[in-house]
Amino acid sequence: MMPDWPETCERSAKLRLLSAFELDAHSMRHRTGTMEDSTQPEPAADPPRAVSDEDVYKRWFGLADQDQDGRVTGKDAVEFFGLSGLPKEALSRAWQLADLNRQGYLGKDQFVRALRVIAMVQGGTDVSKVSIEALDAAIDAGSLPVAELEGLAHDSSNKNNPFATKAMAESLKEVAERTGNTYPTKTPGRRNPGSNPRGHRMSAAQATGVVDALKEIYKTKVRPVEEALKFGSFYSPLLTDGDFEGKPNVLLLGQYSTGKTTFIKHLLGTEYPGCNIGPEPTTDRFVVVTHGREPRVTPGQTLAVQTDKPFTGLSNFGSAFLSKFQASSCDAKLLEEVTIIDTPGVLSGEKQRIDRGYSFVHVCEWFAARSDVILLLFDPHKLDISDEFKSVIASLRGHDDKVRVVLNKADQVSAQQLMRVYGALMWSLGKVFNTPEVCKVYVGSFNDKPLNTENNQLGAELFEKEQGDLKRDLLDIPQRSCDRKVNEFVKRVRACVTHAKIMTHLRGKMPLMAGHESKQKKLLGRLDKEFEECVHSHQIPKGDLPNERRFAEICKGIPIWKMQKVDKRQMKALEEVLSVDIPDVMRRFDNPF
Repeated sequence: MMPDWPETCERSAKLRLLSAFELDAHSMRHRTGTMEDSTQPEPAADPPRAVSDEDVYKRWFGLADQDQDGRVTGKDAVEFFGLSGLPKEALSRAWQLADLNRQGYLGKDQFVRALRVIAMVQGGTDVSKVSIEALDAAIDAGSLPVAELEGLAHDSSNKNNPFATKAMAESLKEVAERTGNTYPTKTPGRRNPGSNPRGHRMSAAQATGVVDALKEIYKTKVRPVEEALKFGSFYSPLLTDGDFEGKPNVLLLGQYSTGKTTFIKHLLGTEYPGCNIGPEPTTDRFVVVTHGREPRVTPGQTLAVQTDKPFTGLSNFGSAFLSKFQASSCDAKLLEEVTIIDTPGVLSGEKQRIDRGYSFVHVCEWFAARSDVILLLFDPHKLDISDEFKSVIASLRGHDDKVRVVLNKADQVSAQQLMRVYGALMWSLGKVFNTPEVCKVYVGSFNDKPLNTENNQLGAELFEKEQGDLKRDLLDIPQRSCDRKVNEFVKRVRACVTHAKIMTHLRGKMPLMAGHESKQKKLLGRLDKEFEECVHSHQIPKGDLPNERRFAEICKGIPIWKMQKVDKRQMKALEEVLSVDIPDVMRRFDNPF
């Protein structure tokens, strides 16, 4: 028999009201201290969670980070790691393995890695045998104890003061000096985020990392000269914070249907949003593949106005390009460390005469200057280098150390054919690069299909080794990223110094009153002689001179006589960037031990 529905609802309402009343009474008795013993047993308390070494080290991070800015600097590390009592050789190795990217400071994850290295050495491991592989193996095996630092307790028994007392009573600096681990150089005071008024610039001496120091040097010494002499029109747009802080980039170039998009899919293990794979020219835009928790596509116009991203300079190529530019985000492990740039296929034959609406070569040159590795992909059936591809490769001059060549789809030809294809490719590249050195060429088949080894007696072993070498090369990119940023910055400053000297020379030859336009036209007509004169009068290395034709073309629309003068003080400061500032930055943010 079905219960009466209104009666059931009434009974449920009474039970809820009674339960609420009893809860209020229970709370009142608890507050007045007259709570009666309950007949119900108390729920069992959750067992305490075991504290891992990572938990301990992340709590210690707050002690080591004396500026409380989320970074442990070299000075912080020397004082804090000195509590371990280990010799400087061991602490130097700990810093080296922690600061793999050579940023000049340690974040939380790097700080944890350094202390784990210290724990390994304290456990009896020889310093020379400590490596990232050995550290990972010890972590996986669960054989790492917590590092022992003088005065710091890591057990969880003392809840009131888990860090124990001695190091808190005695300053870290005093302990470090007593144990013999003192900072080797005198370092000026560091920044305190809360102490400076809003808008106050941080000096290069107060920077806590290499990138911080480069940004400040650029803003105070280099950018004013670039703005005065319109350097961005000749070399590349003015830099923003995003250009310094961006992740390392991998640029892919090649003719259509050489497998660029498939190559990216192979590396990531998944497709990125908006990718299209086919034998015809499918990728019609530049796609920046970045990391994101959710798949997302961001249009180029939006990217170009975000100053925290390194793409604001692309706005100079106009809306025609930005409509063919986008960022695609996906959740792939590799993208946490690097950004991959997919490009439209380089055209050949009659198709290369079609106007894209923007300068494809100049866009590739812009990306190449900001990339850590440039991959040129070839197909065994497409070894011809078209005029457009030749222009693209020529624009890579000056970035030869970044270029890698990938002979993709190599399993589609026999061993004999592969040998001939490899020789023909090297011969073609030698003519285009115009250099006696041999390019690094990786041979393989980068897709998700099983290797086709029926007609190739070399078998899967060769291709797997080549693919493994290339992947290791890509995984090493983050470790070289900071060095690459310094290298590109040095190249830019050298170019700026050369540009300033040339403009000063040309401006000095302008008449005082009238005839400026005719004089400028005359100077640009004999630019080779003017450059030669600059080499002797301003001690400019010939290898630093810009392309005469391109320089003259840009100067046609710029009145040289109206440019601001660069005084001797600015020029001296600019030259000191190369001779004093950057060497000092590299010294201060190198291994502090």
